[in-house]
Amino acid sequence: MVQENSKIRPNFPISCGLQPLEEMLEIGRKTKRLIIGIPKETTCGETRVPLTPEAVKILSTYGHEVIIESNAGKNSNFSDLHYAENGATIVQTAKEVFQSDIVIKVSPFSLEEVQLMNNNQTIISALHINNYTPDYIKGIMHKKVTAIASDGIKDSENCYPVLRSMSAIAGSTAILAAAELMSTTNKGKGVLLGSIPGITPAEVVILGASTAAEYAARAAIGLGAEVKIVDHSIKRLTEIQHLLGQRIYTSNFHPQIIEKILKTADVVVATIIPEDPKNIIQIDESLVKQMKNGAVIIDMTVDRGGSFKTSEYKTNNEPPFVKHNVIHYCIPNITSRVARTASIALSNIYTQLLLNMADAPNITTYLKENPGIRNGVYVFNGLLTNSYLGEIYNIPSKDIDLLMAAF
Repeated sequence: MVQENSKIRPNFPISCGLQPLEEMLEIGRKTKRLIIGIPKETTCGETRVPLTPEAVKILSTYGHEVIIESNAGKNSNFSDLHYAENGATIVQTAKEVFQSDIVIKVSPFSLEEVQLMNNNQTIISALHINNYTPDYIKGIMHKKVTAIASDGIKDSENCYPVLRSMSAIAGSTAILAAAELMSTTNKGKGVLLGSIPGITPAEVVILGASTAAEYAARAAIGLGAEVKIVDHSIKRLTEIQHLLGQRIYTSNFHPQIIEKILKTADVVVATIIPEDPKNIIQIDESLVKQMKNGAVIIDMTVDRGGSFKTSEYKTNNEPPFVKHNVIHYCIPNITSRVARTASIALSNIYTQLLLNMADAPNITTYLKENPGIRNGVYVFNGLLTNSYLGEIYNIPSKDIDLLMAAF
């Protein structure tokens, strides 16, 4: 019987019985070489860059090529020489950059850049939902690219790493910006954002119990200001008070309460909740009229419609404007005020994302295996997958999860 079995399965070890066999380990997938393009930012006032020279060195060590348009990192104080020394290829035009497999920007792509895109390319940038036109979205779809919104990417803990890191920086920066706008040298009312003995502290109202709110509150409390936070969610208000480690004024959103606290506020900071981007607190113009003369509004939700009816979409290169004697500072990329810090934070996230992407055979497989990254996709192979954009611009959209099942 043994001989008969050995003829049937000649490669099977006859004498093995129940003896342990040599462990067969899974062979890892071969990492493919990526060509990554970084064009110079063209959005007015945008000073950040998605990859630092140090990140380029890491990617180059793994065999990937990074092509950077000349002076792309200049506003973040990263020189072309610094990039070249760390393995980057410096080119003179955006057209050369767009020959890459993956193109990454901080701000959204311009219409001119959309024309430079190639079929089957992967593009990554922020997504300012209320700042597009149907032609822009259709232009991206026509190029049959896969477009990923950096602010829609989730990590393994179901958090938004890009939004969280930028929100943390934005919250702190918002308080510093408000302090400047309140100073006499900036034609403010000449009030110190903080407190000293014998003088009533400045009052800071924060709309939304978000990451940005947490860091804005930390900065304001550190200066000695009185902080009040308002949100729709009691759960978030409880969490942020726990994170701050001290009891502060918190309130659920209620029209009468909002009216009362806005009348005494010196600074109002409007933040956005990444998990709930549509649920923005709306402040009517009549309430702005009741605010103190010289009070400051920092609206960080302006790219999603704004929290104040008086808000207007502005850039870092445009001065704050005054309505009803209230100073308005409404820019979506407030972190560009601290471009180097913000660039390092972005680079930390993108470097690992790109290394992970290189481990997958193709972008479709990568998206199938990574629901967090898939959450940021708004165009897949030319098909719109963001239902919110579809509703706004009356363009048919597809469910990205169903598309993944079909490919």
